[in-house]
Amino acid sequence: MPITDREKSEVDAANLSGKQPVVFIHGLWLLPNSWDAWRSHFEDLGYSTLAPGWPDDPDTIEQALANPDAFAGKSINDICGHLAEVVKGLNRTPIIIGHSFGGLLTLKLAGLGYATASVAISPAPHRGVLPLPIAALKSAFPVLRNPANKDRAIRLTYDQFRFGFANELSEEEAKALYDKYSVAGAGKVLFQAAFANINPATEATVVKDHPDRGPMLIISADNDHTVPWAIANASYKREAKNPAPTEIVKIPGRGHSLTIDSGWREVADVADAFLHRNDLKP
Repeated sequence: MPITDREKSEVDAANLSGKQPVVFIHGLWLLPNSWDAWRSHFEDLGYSTLAPGWPDDPDTIEQALANPDAFAGKSINDICGHLAEVVKGLNRTPIIIGHSFGGLLTLKLAGLGYATASVAISPAPHRGVLPLPIAALKSAFPVLRNPANKDRAIRLTYDQFRFGFANELSEEEAKALYDKYSVAGAGKVLFQAAFANINPATEATVVKDHPDRGPMLIISADNDHTVPWAIANASYKREAKNPAPTEIVKIPGRGHSLTIDSGWREVADVADAFLHRNDLKP
């Protein structure tokens, strides 16, 4: 699918700026606006930023709630291919930062040589990542319980969002985040990730030995129900075989909402410090 006018505009602005671009990739059940605070912060630090969507992403949460079927049927390769087209339009190889399924897409793009450095925050599992914690299964169950959901778009209920994303937050903050950010998500990608280790042809794969992968940081939240530490650490152990620097950081007292809740700045500072350590200061 061709990139949108908004995405083209962001690519053009990044190229015109001459600054190091940072591409932010959202995960399942969110939209690009989930990165607004991060984008403002990283632009203040001297980077140019982009937040491309997944194919057919609505522009606003209102449009997303009115037309949830827009999310249906998207596969991992559909989304990765779209993001690659955005990245290929940049004059400079970007830093890529992604959360959840955006973290998995970050690993995929970095493994294909599209990133000068990458930060995968609570990355969704892929083939070769074996742990299956009970909390992760419970978080995914609202979609995986019905095989027909593979071709549907499913929005989490508030209680499901509370468990999967906002378990470390107050009721007030959890409800505010649900109302502000939560949209339907493509069931297909969740099925692809869940069955990656029994499907040799799965799209949920990551190349871990690309010579131009670049430095990589994996960030995990210590009480993440959707992508628990065991999953993030298994991804790190695979990526650590790459000759480029590979790090992992566990942030205490946080859940899967760590990029959108009131503590997002702590996570952004961890990412920024990693970039500085690897001589990527703007």
